[in-house]
Amino acid sequence: MDIDRLRKTLFVILLVLCATPWVGTAPALAMGVLFSLSVGNPWPQQTAHYSKMLLQISVVGLGFGLGLGEVIQTGKDSIWYSAVGIVCTLLLGSVLGKLFRTDKNTSALISFGTAICGGSAIAAMAPVLKAKDDEIAVALATVFTLNSVALLLFPLIGRWLQLDQNMFGVWSGLAIHDTSSVVGATSAYGALALTVGTTVKLTRAVWIAPVVMVVSLIKGGEQKVSIPLFIVGFMAAATLRTLLPMYEHYWGELAAIARQCLVMTLFMVGAGLSREVLRTVGIRPLVQAAILWVLVSALTLAALKELGVA
Repeated sequence: MDIDRLRKTLFVILLVLCATPWVGTAPALAMGVLFSLSVGNPWPQQTAHYSKMLLQISVVGLGFGLGLGEVIQTGKDSIWYSAVGIVCTLLLGSVLGKLFRTDKNTSALISFGTAICGGSAIAAMAPVLKAKDDEIAVALATVFTLNSVALLLFPLIGRWLQLDQNMFGVWSGLAIHDTSSVVGATSAYGALALTVGTTVKLTRAVWIAPVVMVVSLIKGGEQKVSIPLFIVGFMAAATLRTLLPMYEHYWGELAAIARQCLVMTLFMVGAGLSREVLRTVGIRPLVQAAILWVLVSALTLAALKELGVA
């Protein structure tokens, strides 16, 4: 068997293993990263494409595990946290970008990705800023690298600080970039943390549309943005569960399948962290993004504690 076929076979075996209940989110991510850095991902483009699709399907499936009342209440409680956090993050990111003399568009994309929803926010803002491919690639690679760190680091910090599940869920939803890492970190912390974190994160993601439209108007563009369909699907799933409680057993099964699909997603996300990605990032954007993320995470947690979120 040649090396390429061996890599493909091993990739499929590990992906199938992640579909079983014996593998959790953190081990799946670690397996993906180790596989990519040691052996090399045989399907980098396909992995990136299908991991996004599977993540969106999984998020919709998680909606079957929540009542509509829970979603609305959590979203309502977190909407102002999200708004204040987004404004402060964008301002702080702009200052740090000038301090580290990061390329203007790259700095803006990193700040936007940190403020709202990682890769989705970067992809939405890039056309408005008329960003070049290399600027988009650096911003995505930087945010992606920190996402991988967040998934493993946040649960450790949460347990060290003895945060309850609700506090950890709100903090993760507000401070971690991408939905995949929010779901991964919170699912490793507990069922309530997963529920709260996912809802807060999706509430935060809704801000992509208005912020992009505001920036587009300032720049004189005509960029049109809509709410991501997977958020609509998540709400529809929660509505179905609420309206048809007699099928609760089936809704629970669908939510369980969605959680395992997330484990597979995180393996593919980890497998996308290649040596080429790490080389692409560069030191200045990575330092800017890391400092911005650490400051946002610390200030968000301090504010939540001060406000007595529980």
